[in-house]
Amino acid sequence: MRRKRGIINPELKLNMRERFLRVFQYKEVDHVPDVEFGYWEDTLVRWHKEGLPEYVVDNDTADKYFGFEAWYSYKVPVIIPFREFEQKVFYEDDRVIIVREPSGVICRKFKKGKGCSIPQYIEFPVKDWDTWEEYKARYDLDGIRLPDNIDELKEKWKNRDYPLGVNAGGYFGWARGLMGLQTLLKTFYRDPDLIRDMFRFRTEMMLKAVSLALKVADIDYAHWWEDMCYNKGPMLSPKLFKEFMVPEYKKITSYLKEHGVWLNILDSDGNINDLVPLWLEAGINCLFPLERRAGVDPVELREKYGKKLLLMGGIDKFALIQGPKAIDQELERIKDLVEEGGYIPHVDHRVPPDISYKNYLYYLERKRKLIGLTEIIYQCIRFSESAQRDTNTIYFHGFRLCERYSWNRRRKFACTHTHSFL
Repeated sequence: MRRKRGIINPELKLNMRERFLRVFQYKEVDHVPDVEFGYWEDTLVRWHKEGLPEYVVDNDTADKYFGFEAWYSYKVPVIIPFREFEQKVFYEDDRVIIVREPSGVICRKFKKGKGCSIPQYIEFPVKDWDTWEEYKARYDLDGIRLPDNIDELKEKWKNRDYPLGVNAGGYFGWARGLMGLQTLLKTFYRDPDLIRDMFRFRTEMMLKAVSLALKVADIDYAHWWEDMCYNKGPMLSPKLFKEFMVPEYKKITSYLKEHGVWLNILDSDGNINDLVPLWLEAGINCLFPLERRAGVDPVELREKYGKKLLLMGGIDKFALIQGPKAIDQELERIKDLVEEGGYIPHVDHRVPPDISYKNYLYYLERKRKLIGLTEIIYQCIRFSESAQRDTNTIYFHGFRLCERYSWNRRRKFACTHTHSFL
């Protein structure tokens, strides 16, 4: 019989939803959720040469192949109508393309399979009040709606065994995508009323979307995205963050709290340390991916903010590059935090191609032992050409935990694998 370690009690039998929520309530779980952040495309290409099956081609299929509990896969789909820009190709060769995206951004980027990098941004659609008013008119806030099959989805959600979320948006990251970093930062000083108008519009949009979701489902969490830090700190000062962003966050987090949603999960890369207390003030209580080389340490964050701050990520990807000894040291460092609760460990961003498949499998084996997962058997079900979705059944410790996985895209492969971690 395996012994209890902290919140990990192997005598329990929980489903994915129960496990996900309980770990963030510091309650006992059968094991800590088995989650990973994802992979760069070039990583999977390398791993195909090192033993990864060829049909594992993206993060979706990788999640299913490795058997992860992909909490982020299940959200109430809310449609926010937007009149897209006409796509236009300005330049193209064998490796790169310069194109206007549907968002209006003109960028230079690698073609699929030709490289691994963020795009080079050339021009953004919002530059001043006039271009903002033009862009804003492309949205139809009165037309925000749920999909036509919402009644069918509601029935499926009633007895679900997975956490269900809602997208709650974000501010700086969203505005940066419309204006570009330099223009956005200058505008905070040169025309602060424009920033206020943009953020208030964003709040109005997301409140309408969130309110619709809350009417049709028992929501477990809100998912935010706010990339606004680099490796030395935030791109915006904490003073301006508090003035412009905290009040807007609060409008949504307070509304969510009134409707029983207490878990607000925010994705922000880089060195977030100076903004953590302000996010907590704003009602954001869970942060990821906690990039170690940017100076973010989940152990230090817990020591500083206590149990009010929930955490995901924080496993230094560079340890996986170095190999087994570094991996063991990295996992030993967070052992007590895992057993305390309120924390789900995973690699601190997408896995880069510098990491070998062998090292990654070693990491998974050691991590799964740490989180209390000793055996995983998973099956990927073959789809017919006409199939729109099916189920993926996952078994942990020989009993059924996660009965249903929604597959939103057609898949054409079948596999059955067993991994044992002793």
